[in-house]
This record gives sequence, structure tokens and C-alpha cells, in this order.
Amino acid sequence: QIQLVQSGGGSVQAGGSLRLSCVASESLSSTKVMAWFRQAPGKEREGVAGIYTHRGQSYYAESVKGRFTISQDNAKNTLYLQMDSLKPEDSGKFYCAAKIAGNMAWDYRPEYNYWGQGTQVTVSS
Repeated sequence: QIQLVQSGGGSVQAGGSLRLSCVASESLSSTKVMAWFRQAPGKEREGVAGIYTHRGQSYYAESVKGRFTISQDNAKNTLYLQMDSLKPEDSGKFYCAAKIAGNMAWDYRPEYNYWGQGTQVTVSS
């Protein structure tokens, strides 16, 4: 059982930056993929960015490419999401997630085993 505890988020004006953190109760190497998902009101939870923890390969949703950066600090068991040039449409509740196994795409939500508590990001215009 892996526990994921998130921090960061908040409110920012368009063009601003925020960083989300997610601390895992176990080494990130015990997972296959770590990812950030976002859920806007009335919408499904969607993948924003993912990283294959062993090889370090990262993937992004088209809408955030070039603006968001996912990274991991193995010494701190921590996953980060640096969000720059934020837009109002980036708003939503962000969740970190851990996948232990599975061969579907990084943003295939049903394969994720553990989820953080969520943190709200609000971008105003």
C-alpha cells in the first residue's frame, strides 16, 4: 500500500507559475509510472503528465506541452509538477497517482493503483 501526500497548488493569475509536490510512502522505484491527473468541474479526470520512474521518460498532454514539467526526486520519494505560463483552462483539482504494473498508455486511468488526496489549482484571467 503506497500513500501519496500532495502539497502545493492554490490560486494564481494567468501567466503565473505553481509547483505541485507529491510525497510517496515508499521509494518511487517501487512503481512503474507516476503521473499527474486533472479534473475540472463536470469533466472526467484526465492525464496531464506522466513519468516512467525507472527510465525517466516523461509524457505530457498536448495542452500542457512546453509549459509543464514533471520530475522526480528519488532521494525524497517525491514527484513534482512545475506549471508555468498557466492559463484559466488549466484550472481544476490535480491528483498524483502511482501505477505498479500494466502496459497501457501512461494516461490510462484504470491502471493506477494509488491516488493522492487532490489539490486545487485555480487560474484567473
